Parts: sequence; structure tokens; C-alpha cells
Amino acid sequence: MTNGAMMKIEPSQNEQADLKRRLHEAAGQTEAPFALKATPYRWPDPASLPTRQWLLGHWLLRGEVTAIIAPGGTGKSTISTAIALSLASGQPLLGKPLPRGPVSAWIYNLEDGPDELERQVSAACTFHAVGSDDCADRLHLDSGLSQPLCTATENQHGFALAEDVFAQLEVIIRKRRISVVIVDPFVSSHAVRENGNEAIDAIAKRWKRLAQETGCAVVLVHHTKKLGGREVTAEDGRGAVALRDAARVVLPLNAMTQAEADELGIVDPALRRSLIRIDMGKANRAPPDAATWIRLESQSLDNGNQFEPADLVGVATLWEKPDVFHGLTAWHLHEVQQAVAKGDWRENIQSKAWIGILIAGVAGLSADKDKGRIQAIIRTWIKNDALTIERRIVNGRDVPFVTVGRAINPNDIGQGPRLKKCGVESVESVAA
Repeated sequence: MTNGAMMKIEPSQNEQADLKRRLHEAAGQTEAPFALKATPYRWPDPASLPTRQWLLGHWLLRGEVTAIIAPGGTGKSTISTAIALSLASGQPLLGKPLPRGPVSAWIYNLEDGPDELERQVSAACTFHAVGSDDCADRLHLDSGLSQPLCTATENQHGFALAEDVFAQLEVIIRKRRISVVIVDPFVSSHAVRENGNEAIDAIAKRWKRLAQETGCAVVLVHHTKKLGGREVTAEDGRGAVALRDAARVVLPLNAMTQAEADELGIVDPALRRSLIRIDMGKANRAPPDAATWIRLESQSLDNGNQFEPADLVGVATLWEKPDVFHGLTAWHLHEVQQAVAKGDWRENIQSKAWIGILIAGVAGLSADKDKGRIQAIIRTWIKNDALTIERRIVNGRDVPFVTVGRAINPNDIGQGPRLKKCGVESVESVAA
């Protein structure tokens, strides 16, 4: 973004005067500092205080900065596009409520060109069946390749914020009544060292000041440092920690792990790689939410012809994580407890008497293919004291056996399914 060449928007006289004042401030022509004072607390009625202005679940809040932190290949830009489309259309495309209804969103992507950005948005609109009538004039899209954005510079004498750039951003945000600005990625929006904590702190806080002065929410998309294969947390942003500290919400993105896939019975590697978990890594303004699962899918633009195939573009959609206990009832637990009380079942998954074999038979699962899910069931029942571990000496070795913990009340069982539907003739046959 070059000075004075941001967009073809004619600011009002008041906005021009305000911009001129800010340019003078940036040049060092400031007035004498105001006098500091201590303001007495006014003891307001708590019920009279305005509620926090959440825009999308507990992810985006007016006047605050949200940081999205993820390694490459996890769909940061694709998910950001879905967020902006959800805001502009007022539709909960990613499962997050919009308490203020549809609001204006501005995607400022600093890596992709205008054509590619239009492909991304067009694919998302086609996939989610969102049209221009749904968004009106609330969706804005710009490329840093055609309209550069640089909010700070650095040389041998130090760093400096580009106050003229922030002044132009403020004019546009007010003019377009933009509620959410998505800057993707943060590293491309400035020209200072990523490890310079003082400079990054100043930039992040300047974005926050812009958010508070205009009443918008700012989303800064950030890369992670090298993780060595471990999961992303709020502390894993690349470079200085100042961005994480300044943001009031941090959303780490993680691809589904093999262990999670095993637990859910997902055997297709392509499906596993397409599933992304969004965690609330930091939430200073609301209780932490449960993780949100996103599936990255391909959408055809139908723009091909007899010589060229149509473009396939990634889109983000909400994915409902299956319940490990889907299809299981108190009856199944009762039958397992009854069989455990009569036999010797072991905790060790390598044992021929592994408790998972019994559970698989009662629940109609496969002790081999559904091993991850069965292990999750066992962990939960042990945690809830439905089953317990008892250690016994067998042939001089300390062996953990599974026993009944807090037995389920038969009156709470109700009518269970026919055993034939569970894949076994009887629980006794499983024990045998």
C-alpha cells in the first residue's frame, strides 16, 4: 500500500482533515503532550455496562486482535475466506453464531494475486451456495501483490510505524463500515525483523489501537516456528512473542493426528489429512470453546473447456466429529460389567484376554479395525469409575486386570438392542 494510493475512494472533508493531522503526527509535528491524570472509579451499575461485541462466536471481537497461528498447508487462507464469507452473508458456515448478524469483512491477502483470490472466494461461494444478494456490499477483497501493505519499516537507526498507512486504513474502514479486517499473512504486512520483540509489539498494538478506534475486529494470520512434528499451541507463533501477547484470542490450527484418526475409526489417509482442528489457544475475553473441526474439500469452478480442465479450489466446511460412544447405551456397559464380573479380562492390548475384545463383541465393533475407538471407550469407562484396574501376581509378574468399578443400576438400563445386532449370539460366547 503506497501513500495516498490505497483505493479509489474519495474521503470526506473531515476525513481529509483527520488524515492530514495524522500525517503531520507521523512527521513529528505533534502538539504538546496532554497532562496525565488519575480518573476516579465511577462505580457503574453492572447491569448498565454494554455487552462485549462478539461478531463470530468467541473468535472475533470488536476492538480486539485475533491471531490465527498455523504451519503451512493447514488451510489458513481457505479458512479465513470461509470466515469472511460467513460474516458477510450472516450464515454460520463454520458453526459459529453471528450475534450481530451480517457485517462487512475485508480480506487483505498479501501473498496471492487478484485472480487467485477471486478463485478462492468464488469456490467458497459456490460450495456454500452464497450469492451476491446474500452479501450485498459487505465483502471486500484485496491483494498485496497489486496493492502493497507495509505498516512498519526498519533500518540501522531503528524501526518506525507507518502512521500514514494506518490513517488510510482507518479512513477506509470507517468509509466502508468494515467490521472485520483479515491480514494474511502478518509477516508480509511489515518490513521489520520477526524476532524484534519491541517492533512486533508496537505493530501489534497499533493494529489493536486501530481496532479500538474504528470498532472493528482485526485478524492477523501468522506462521508457526519449526515444531518438530508436535502440535501447534498459542505459544508457537514464529518470531517474537509480542503478537501472541497483544492478541486477545489466539486460534491454533492443527491437522488431525494419526492417533485421533484411529480413535474415530478413520482409515482413509486422504480424509485424515483434510481434517483441521481449530483450538482456542488463548481466550482472554470468554471461556475457552471446544475445538472446532474443519474439513478442506475441493470445489470445481466449472471454468474449463475442451482443451483445459476446470480449476479445483480448496474450500472449508464444518465437520462434525463423530462421537466415540455413538450407538452405545447403558445397556452395553451393563453387559460388559456382567461379563467382567464373571471372567478374567486384562488391560494389556497384546493379551488374548484383552478387555477390548469383550467390548467389541458387545458393541458390534471390530477389535482390530476399531481398536482406537475401543481404547477411547475403555479410557472413559475407567475415568468414570465404571471399570477399574486391579493388579495381580501371575507367574511372578505384576499383571493389570480389569474389574467392575461402580456397577450400573439395572433400573437405569432400559431395553437394550437384540444381541444378534451386536454381532454376537451372547455375551457368554464372547467370554468363552
